[in-house]
Amino acid sequence: MNADTQKYKDESWDFRSANTKEYTHCFHTYPAMMIPQIARRLLNEYGSEGHWLLDPYCGTGTSLVEASLFGMHSVGCDINPLVRMIATSKVTPISLQQLDTEMNRVNDSFFEIEFGTAKIPETPIPAIPNIDYWFSDEVKNYLAYLLCQINKVENEPICNFMKVAYSETVREVSYTRTSTFKLHRMPSEKLENFNPDVYGIYRKKLNRNRQGLIAYLEKRKDVEASICNTNTVAGELPIPRPLGGYNLVITSPPYGDSQTTVAYGQFSRLSAEWIGLNNARKIDSIAMGGRPSKRILEDSPVTTAIEKIQTIDEKRSQDVSAFYIDLGHSIGTVVKVLSPRSTICYVVGNRRVKDVQLPTDEFVIYAFGKHGFSHKETIVRNIPNKRMPKKNSPTNVAGKTSSTMNEENIVICQRTDHSCP
Repeated sequence: MNADTQKYKDESWDFRSANTKEYTHCFHTYPAMMIPQIARRLLNEYGSEGHWLLDPYCGTGTSLVEASLFGMHSVGCDINPLVRMIATSKVTPISLQQLDTEMNRVNDSFFEIEFGTAKIPETPIPAIPNIDYWFSDEVKNYLAYLLCQINKVENEPICNFMKVAYSETVREVSYTRTSTFKLHRMPSEKLENFNPDVYGIYRKKLNRNRQGLIAYLEKRKDVEASICNTNTVAGELPIPRPLGGYNLVITSPPYGDSQTTVAYGQFSRLSAEWIGLNNARKIDSIAMGGRPSKRILEDSPVTTAIEKIQTIDEKRSQDVSAFYIDLGHSIGTVVKVLSPRSTICYVVGNRRVKDVQLPTDEFVIYAFGKHGFSHKETIVRNIPNKRMPKKNSPTNVAGKTSSTMNEENIVICQRTDHSCP
């Protein structure tokens, strides 16, 4: 394949009519999730049963679920404790009988409250900064009592399963606008009539997740799947590390620094604080590109674009440069744990900053190329169903927007240097 045909558009990868909420993929909304059909097709092309898959930025675990269904062992990494909990719950088998026992217990505890024969027992409310700005008194009381009931579950996997539905409920019953991932309060005219049924919403999500779990358990292979808090940007190696290394990477790294692209930390903050997870307010600052860098990358595929941004907005160029520096560090860590014959599949978007397009796909090829990987192909697909912002404001002028990403690139590279580090 020559250079002109190594990158091509293929609409069969769009999966416009596909059900993206099969199995445990239905568990929880999250920004910019990779759809399972992409991971599934890549596994069918490059996976081998009994081998190991790595997702160094696993989010809520799409590739790990698909690896378990395919028959590959898998390890995922993420710095966000909330998504680690969600991903762990998605891939962990639990007893349906025990789950139903706990679900019925919680349901019974709300029966008299729902039908007006009892009041919500007084329950300590977490000390969350600015909590009254985001939740009504009634909602706070319901959430606190519900969490108290969930925390009585002694079986940790079942407790986590129930917390996943709780996490999604927290955001839905808050005053947060559902149209954005960032924390913005809904307008005052909507607040007046906002009276969510906390337990009704929770019960609906719990039942939906239970159905997804049943489908998953029926098809899941007998493989290992685990999630760790490894930060590959900082040089930390994923755990466990299989003998001989990981054979396949299927992942979708962040599109850019969280402060200005997809606000993963803001999206998960309220839920994480209610559940009591650590560092809920630090996720975006410790993520890739979270700390600006005055260094501009030299001689890389993104250098020219960053220099253009620098002529418009020096601070934004530093944010962008910091992101690619971190991505390069992460890739340098990832290659250390890969097998001599490994394949990497990175699903990336070429975002625009200050109306300048950044060739992230070319940067991934370049970064892996420095470690003995050759570029096999880049498949360009449309993004018909990925939940993420499609426009931004490049100049910060009110009403003036430009498209961010309507396409993404599936970059596939394979190791040609068999001297594994």
